Amino acid sequence: MTAATTTRNTDIDTTAEHTTARNAAAEDPGAAVRGELVRVLFGDEHRATHGPWRALLTTEPFRRRSDPAPAERLQLAYGRLRTLNSTLDSAFRLAADPVALANMHEWLSPVDTALTTVAGIHYNLFLGTLLDHDGDVLRDLSAFADLSRVGTFLCTELAHGNDATALETTADYDRARDGFLLRTPHAGAQKFMPNTSTAGGPKSGVVAARLLVDGRDLGVFLFLTPLTTAGGPLPGVRVRLLPRRLGSAVDHCLTSFDDVFVPRDALLSGSQGRLDAEGVFTSDVVNRRSRFLLSIGRVTAGKLSMSACAVGSVRAALAVAVRYSAHRLIGGVRAAERVPVMAHRSHYAPLAGGLATAYAMTLLHRAVLRAWTEHGAAGRADAERLVAVAKAWITWEARAVITECRERCGAQGLLENNGLAALVTGIEGAITAEGDNLAIHAKAAAGMVAGHRPPRPAAAPAGRELTDPVFLRELLAAVECVELDRARAGMRDAAPGDALGRWNAGATAALRAATAHAQLRAAEAVAEAADALVPGSAARELLDTLGRLFALERIAPRSGDLLNGGFVDGRHIVGLPAEVDRLTAVVAGQAQTLAGAFDLPDEWLADVPVTDAGYAAAYDDPGGPWHRTAGQAQR
Repeated sequence: MTAATTTRNTDIDTTAEHTTARNAAAEDPGAAVRGELVRVLFGDEHRATHGPWRALLTTEPFRRRSDPAPAERLQLAYGRLRTLNSTLDSAFRLAADPVALANMHEWLSPVDTALTTVAGIHYNLFLGTLLDHDGDVLRDLSAFADLSRVGTFLCTELAHGNDATALETTADYDRARDGFLLRTPHAGAQKFMPNTSTAGGPKSGVVAARLLVDGRDLGVFLFLTPLTTAGGPLPGVRVRLLPRRLGSAVDHCLTSFDDVFVPRDALLSGSQGRLDAEGVFTSDVVNRRSRFLLSIGRVTAGKLSMSACAVGSVRAALAVAVRYSAHRLIGGVRAAERVPVMAHRSHYAPLAGGLATAYAMTLLHRAVLRAWTEHGAAGRADAERLVAVAKAWITWEARAVITECRERCGAQGLLENNGLAALVTGIEGAITAEGDNLAIHAKAAAGMVAGHRPPRPAAAPAGRELTDPVFLRELLAAVECVELDRARAGMRDAAPGDALGRWNAGATAALRAATAHAQLRAAEAVAEAADALVPGSAARELLDTLGRLFALERIAPRSGDLLNGGFVDGRHIVGLPAEVDRLTAVVAGQAQTLAGAFDLPDEWLADVPVTDAGYAAAYDDPGGPWHRTAGQAQR
């Protein structure tokens, strides 16, 4: 299922735009390369899968507004959510399709982080969770499809985040009333961060609570619970706004329950557990933790969506910084000379590295999406681990690149009208949402140490060159093997009988191994995309260059381990800096083409002043003295 089957966008015509693009490509060889790179990044079917979301950004409701206040931003986000919903032919199809959900996040994130958050919660965590449960139970979900009621997700608590299996909200089965009483036992059990205020309209939530039947704790399950009307919280539901979150206007709240009654069919059931009319509980899953993880399976699609937010935001940040760098002029070597800041290696080198990273992370994201949607039952655990590793690495890398882009734009990058400030703060949410990065990275790393044994590259550097992309990928694979060996050795040498001490002894190397694995998979994704292009073509050569630069920038800090392991020799170490410099200059020379392939709409770019060479006009003062003619008197 693709975005083409979930979005109507009947008022948006993309045909003329693509016809114009084809004509431009015929006249400009650079446009042809950009077209090839667009297909590399977004797929051959990009008009169907990405086009509707991209086109949405060109419409008036999604254009950049002039510095609205926080309350206005929140109302704008929910208003945009309703506009978005009106373009869908089926909210259910969108919720059921992890690829379409990821594509939605990818395009919305540079526009409005609050919208992206509430849309992800409604369509994925709320509506998607409902669709994943109760195959034999009929529910009327029409109010959620037409947004008569907005959906939200209440899982984490003030005292329980990544250890959500230990959460303490309870759902006590009341046999007499054939339903459950939801109760918050203490302050630490308040639901933390859900968007449960009255903003956006009446809301219902999927509430994670500990199921108690006759005093027996059966584990954590999910319950469909009405929360608010237009006038406020329902009886027994307490909602209090949290302090404003960095970089977001979302109505994050603390939410608690005082014996709130919900009927028995509020329990979202499935193989993890059911409660029949006699109050008898059955489950196909013995372990209570496994029951909970099955219930919140939508968090994996959420991780994919956070990766999508990151790649979309990185590409937007680079598009702004690369354009600005080309027309921001500074003094040259000679007194009267003016040169763009992009002429300086100190300026273009981090942007060139950022472009290589953006292509690598985008293509890794695509590969991980495929792995998740195509995995079989036997491959689910490996696919989930890959999703987690990719989410952590992509969002961390995105933070570094976005911050660099902000710095390359100087003070202009701090102004909200240029878009970068929102990207700097917005990426922090993606790093923390759907599993804090360090926690999910550590869990994935532990799984790799326990069961991931990749083939070890041969330690035979003679005759191998840094210009060989296959050799570079082998070096990335060697780094992963070195760190896995180091982690296992540390754990073997730890004192017996201390599980935490044993993990701590290997944790640092294990985390580095997970990072190395992500880097290797990203490099492989670039190579796969390059191999699909015509050999010798300009697009193929450029993608190969990006892949080599990406790999070398990751290999350089690990050269000591690689030399020690016999994977490289002295001449590689000596030649590495010069090769990085050479590739950096090539990428920088093609920066406009590479950033142009990010395919951001002209309308979006037009709303960012510094993307235009005449950006000073955005700050013009009609009453300024420069507008007076010589004969006009000063007032």
